[in-house]
Amino acid sequence: MIIQDWLAQVSTYAGSIDDLFALIGVLVGFWFIVSEGVFFWLLYRFRAKDGVKAEYITGEEKHQKRWVSWPHYLVLICDIFIIYGAVTVWYDIKQDLPSPDATIRVIGQQWAWSFVQPGADGELGTADDIATVDELYVESGKLYHYQLEARDVMHDFSVPVFRLKQDAIPGRVITGWFEPTTPGSYDIQCAEICGIGHGVMAGTVIVQTPEEHKAWMMANTPQVRDSISIAANTAR
Repeated sequence: MIIQDWLAQVSTYAGSIDDLFALIGVLVGFWFIVSEGVFFWLLYRFRAKDGVKAEYITGEEKHQKRWVSWPHYLVLICDIFIIYGAVTVWYDIKQDLPSPDATIRVIGQQWAWSFVQPGADGELGTADDIATVDELYVESGKLYHYQLEARDVMHDFSVPVFRLKQDAIPGRVITGWFEPTTPGSYDIQCAEICGIGHGVMAGTVIVQTPEEHKAWMMANTPQVRDSISIAANTAR
């Protein structure tokens, strides 16, 4: 059963991204409330009154300019905090790639996700690689690098609970990382309109405990899987 609560934080950096959005929401929300409050106060303060002639205000007087300049300076100070937070999170997630425990390939195509991960030898491109379609099996507490590519048009590899969203561009291999924290089954989406089947281009990431993942890898190693298939056919 896929967990549909996308507010769940299921990667090590999900909390950092949520904190950044919270910071932006609080600062922008604060200034929105302040500006609307001042706006309606000015409407009330300078409302039409009998016997009072309307003034023509140019905004050039010093005491009038401060109504624009001081809020502007304060907003710029808040922008510094937002920019610092955004650059820090961007660097930690997109540029400063930590050393991986394993590397997987993620391939987007119209309209499915293909995954290739190393088998027991821990290396991609060998005979025991495990390939799956629309289902990615990973181990909780294990840091993964992904090599993302597209076979036809642009796609976008999105795992909402990981707070992971990365474009897949034809002709390029983009490397990123994630470290899942909570076992369970979660949605994978394509977040880039990629054709008539875009809406059904969904997948599932299954985060397993170390024991579950070891058992899954053993059962799905090509040699073992082929042996099981041969035995099943022989039994018939």
